[in-house]
Amino acid sequence: QVRLIESGGGLVQAGDSLRLSCAASGRTFYHLGWFRQAPGKEREFVAVISFTGTTDYADSVKGRFTISRNNTIITTVWLQMNSLKPEDTAVYYCARRRGTDDAEADFDSWGQGTQVTGSP
Repeated sequence: QVRLIESGGGLVQAGDSLRLSCAASGRTFYHLGWFRQAPGKEREFVAVISFTGTTDYADSVKGRFTISRNNTIITTVWLQMNSLKPEDTAVYYCARRRGTDDAEADFDSWGQGTQVTGSP
């Protein structure tokens, strides 16, 4: 079992930076990642990081977002978001990947989400 708690969301303007955090406790020696769901859209993959630090990103965030983690008793996964755009507005979810792919079905545990809202 794993418990995932996200924090760090907020109101941002275009071009701003924001860092999301996910506190993960329990069996965390798996890939941990971030998804997001914008209003009226399906949840989509954002980024993932392996236990040893290998990363992967969605094309829409490459070069702007950075995922990182530490591996302590309470594992923390961060998502540093730079050069934010209006289309980054979404609820961001932290998740644990048990499968081998970055598809949503390969992630078996989810946090409650944290809202990132872009102001016009």
